[in-house]
Amino acid sequence: MTPRRATRTVLRAGGLTLPLLAVAHAAPAVSALGPLRNRFMPHLSGQGQPDHVALTFDHGPDHLSTPHFLRLLDSRGLRATFFLLGSMAVRSPGLVKEMSAAGHEIAVHGWAHRPLVLRGPGATYDGLARARDTFADLTGIPPHLYRPPYGVMTSGAHLACRRLGLIPVLWTAWGRDWRARATPPRTVYDTVMAGLRGGGTILLHDSDCTPAKGSWCSTLGALPRLMDACQERGWDVGPLRDHGLQSPRAAGSERSPASTRRSSLEGRWKPWSLRCGDGLVTKERGA
Repeated sequence: MTPRRATRTVLRAGGLTLPLLAVAHAAPAVSALGPLRNRFMPHLSGQGQPDHVALTFDHGPDHLSTPHFLRLLDSRGLRATFFLLGSMAVRSPGLVKEMSAAGHEIAVHGWAHRPLVLRGPGATYDGLARARDTFADLTGIPPHLYRPPYGVMTSGAHLACRRLGLIPVLWTAWGRDWRARATPPRTVYDTVMAGLRGGGTILLHDSDCTPAKGSWCSTLGALPRLMDACQERGWDVGPLRDHGLQSPRAAGSERSPASTRRSSLEGRWKPWSLRCGDGLVTKERGA
């Protein structure tokens, strides 16, 4: 084979290889299709015990909004799973510590909220490792759950999770609460309940760092009614660690009895008022 012919052969092979690699990289993104995922990928969807509903929040921690959710959950004796961004956590490290100390489950949402399909395997791994190590350093408990931005996985994300000991978990029902036109009684509540069944995982957002500004107010407004609806249906509400997905549980992640657990947020946040939509919301600032 002449050098020129060999060069043409290599170029042709490269022309086929690159598209195939791109397809392989993005193929897992099909799991972002909710109906398909819920039917054929129950574990990835977060389908657990039929008498339990997992309550999860993305995009925090935000010192302006997250404390609202923590106080509301604490008033009802409930705990949830918070998928945090590393870039947000380093802005409010004390809040992350308090969330964990209050009994909430800390999980990984990545370092920054960027689509993984635009990031290579190396960058994906570095971001997940950085976020995981940051949360482990802050709380003393290595996180073991991961949710990708926009719910879109890639082959690189799956490989990174395997190396880092992270389990990808998406959701079965969401509130579409990131939109500017979201409202508590109709769009958020109705959207969640339309897709929620026993054993499901709810996705909500406790921060507007990526969603529409102030959208968390609608989420907060819908939360009490959502919790009431779950109770009426006989579903326990709690974090993913109590959902029957992982076995065995990560060391140190066991939930302490509600009767002996007190929120570390008590007395640490002083209220001030902020008008949120058409209602008055009490916002908290650090003492």
